[in-house]
Amino acid sequence: MAGGVRGAHGAHRGPFARYEPRLRARRLVLGLLSGLPRKNCWTIAEWVGEATPHGMQHLLCRASWSADAVRDDVREYVDEHLHDDAAVLVVDETGDVKKGTRTVGVQRQYTDTAGRIENSQVTVYLVYASARGRAAVDRELYVPRSWTGDPDRCRAAGIGEETVFATKPELARTMIERFMDAGHRVDWITGDEVYGGNPKLRSALEERRMGYVLAVACSAEVITGAGTFRADALARKMPKRAWQKLSAGRGAKGQRFYDWAVIDLADPCPGHRRLLIRRNRTSGELAYYRCYSPNPMPLTTTVRVAGSRWRVEETFQSEKGPAGLDEHQVRLSPSWIRRVTLAMLAHAFLAVVRANEHARQSTSDDLVPLSCNEIQRLFITLAIRPLRDAAHRLGWSDWRRRHQKRSRTSHYQRQAASQT
Repeated sequence: MAGGVRGAHGAHRGPFARYEPRLRARRLVLGLLSGLPRKNCWTIAEWVGEATPHGMQHLLCRASWSADAVRDDVREYVDEHLHDDAAVLVVDETGDVKKGTRTVGVQRQYTDTAGRIENSQVTVYLVYASARGRAAVDRELYVPRSWTGDPDRCRAAGIGEETVFATKPELARTMIERFMDAGHRVDWITGDEVYGGNPKLRSALEERRMGYVLAVACSAEVITGAGTFRADALARKMPKRAWQKLSAGRGAKGQRFYDWAVIDLADPCPGHRRLLIRRNRTSGELAYYRCYSPNPMPLTTTVRVAGSRWRVEETFQSEKGPAGLDEHQVRLSPSWIRRVTLAMLAHAFLAVVRANEHARQSTSDDLVPLSCNEIQRLFITLAIRPLRDAAHRLGWSDWRRRHQKRSRTSHYQRQAASQT
């Protein structure tokens, strides 16, 4: 386990020109892996033994280092240690509920975190999912039109002048192309309806001869040899013999069995295109997927790819819990990019250690395999749990109260000035 930490730390030395930010980044990553109830610059700085949060804040805001270079190292690290010829790239977004209007990218929008429209910030992630494990390898913040149409607001949040509005499928395409252009190779992409309903993304993947299984709405129209039909209309025409019971992969409660049917689509372009339909064996609920592959593929392969999309939700849970992905308190774009990238590194470390432990040890019949959460607990407890004396704790209590006093005084002064 300790060897895994050295490997993860070594993976991000290149992007740092100086020793100081590299050391502090290592401390921040360890803090993200800690068992702290909240993981922000204040709590992490106290946990690692620093006297104030200024150093951690400097690391995220002003220190000289490249978050994109760290992202590239994370991608290399994940592909090296979790590589699988049957790996799938999963693209999906997750949201963080926020207060106020100054945090970069925030607006009232739908977020899966709350399951409704909330004041939130949405990020699109690219997750590498293989039989050995899964981890995010890229990230792009969704910046709504309400931001890109307001140059002053973008400037105040540190968004570059070259930034233009990009839809979530466009962000997904950028990350997929970045992954492939770096020399990596996967045969399949999967994602939800946001991405499956975008013709430009599908065309871009087909141009690169990348197979995809992308969810689409029931109202999506597809072209068959008999004409153009809605997806749900085709499902109603399927005979009983067309459905096959297949597993979409193992879940927390065992194999996830569904009924599946597939329909060949008509298209003059090279490649094989199909509509995949999934039926819940209990409720009868249907889901639809547009599929493409350069060469014919068995239904079992297509079903396996469709089931891979659910892994991204498990990845988000791991990153938001042990790696503190959603607990940042930064407003500016550069700080957000750096904080999220280091959280990706922290989770990648857990995913790689988990894969190595599973490969090296056979689990006893009365134990479940080690999870990322359990590895995090063992790592912090056995390897790096810091012990701080009473003077350190009292010093931080004084610092917090002094800061709160200044903030309160400043607030009262602004309030009094506004009333005169």
